[in-house]
Amino acid sequence: MKVAVVGATGLVGNVMLNVLEERNFPVDELLLVASERSVGKKINFRGKAHEVISIPTAIEKRPDIALFSAGGSTSLEWAPKFAEVGTTVIDNSSAWRMDHSKKLVVPEINAAQLSKDDKIIANPNCSTIQMVMALAPLHKTYKIKRIVVSTYQSVSGTGVKAVEQLENEIAGKKGDMAYHYPIHKNAIPHCDIFEENGYTKEEMKLVRETQKILDDRSIAVTATAVRIPTAGGHSEAVNVEFENDFDIHEVRKILSETDGVTVQDDLDVNVYPMPMYANGKDDVFVGRIRRDGSQPNTLNLWIVSDNLRKGAATNTVQIAEFLVKEALV
Repeated sequence: MKVAVVGATGLVGNVMLNVLEERNFPVDELLLVASERSVGKKINFRGKAHEVISIPTAIEKRPDIALFSAGGSTSLEWAPKFAEVGTTVIDNSSAWRMDHSKKLVVPEINAAQLSKDDKIIANPNCSTIQMVMALAPLHKTYKIKRIVVSTYQSVSGTGVKAVEQLENEIAGKKGDMAYHYPIHKNAIPHCDIFEENGYTKEEMKLVRETQKILDDRSIAVTATAVRIPTAGGHSEAVNVEFENDFDIHEVRKILSETDGVTVQDDLDVNVYPMPMYANGKDDVFVGRIRRDGSQPNTLNLWIVSDNLRKGAATNTVQIAEFLVKEALV
């Protein structure tokens, strides 16, 4: 199995390498791929130093799988060229997510849709992944009508520059700014760029991607995405209205029995999900599970996950694991 990691020197690329190693993914030959300025750099994987190569060089080597985390423009330009030589690309950018010819995959929910013909597979947005992980099993049972979600997103979702901005501000140092405003001791209601409708791209990803993954365009979704000064892990307050009524004990049971979801909801001892404790873990954590008393058939949830792992790298590797297991590559 020849595996390329495109964007290997980036924040998510580094986590991808860790996840591949932790999960003992069957890598016989690893190609570390990055921009020209990083070519020649050495990165360790499984105790061995690997030299970073360019994208054209990687294409010539015809990997079986390419895990992409190099930005949308890079994916649009180069993913089809990998696909042309027979490589299956799993892309972590937003480039292909809403392309009708591409699958948008969270393995626990819809990996069964994949076939050998899928040469470019889209990995969803980090905030969408953690939300649908909790909502998909509930949708099957109660059928979702409407979702209202507010996100509280880590600076790591923006990238290395944003993490450095927060660290500099905490230390009282001047440096490059990833945001228009200070992030330390602040909350910025601005994730990604604004669209014409007044919502950010991040907010509209939650709308469009949720409908596509759950394969139900009738689900109404409205979102507000906020950047907060945490170093890792996204949190979401989710209000979900169902067509059918639910029993709160059954909701907890369904979530507890869902692969990849951990329920943390014991108010007697102050147990609920927090990004500090989700950091470095692959599960999606759900708590504050309670009925919305203001209208029928409506539930409130607090959902937390490590955005660099299940929200990005781990989900990507899980897709690759499914492809290998089902002999689709």
